[in-house]
Amino acid sequence: MGDIAEAIRAKLTASLNPTRLVIEDDSHRHAGHGGARPGGESHFNVTVESSAFANLRPLERQRLVYRLLADELAGPVHALSLTLRVPAEA
Repeated sequence: MGDIAEAIRAKLTASLNPTRLVIEDDSHRHAGHGGARPGGESHFNVTVESSAFANLRPLERQRLVYRLLADELAGPVHALSLTLRVPAEA
């Protein structure tokens, strides 16, 4: 796992205490497209299962994660696909 993925993992783990966290670098599927970086780590699929999402609507969950990853989204991360749920939704 690269430095950007590790930064994503650290931030989400520290803030959301997830019961499940999957981070997949999907950059290879976007090679040659806008925002793609030669070394990868520009496009991610992220699944987070956390009780921190309880009582939050899907858009609120998404906004929370975007706030947590604002630095990554402002720079090296071009695209982020999110699956966000509470443990009971798994």
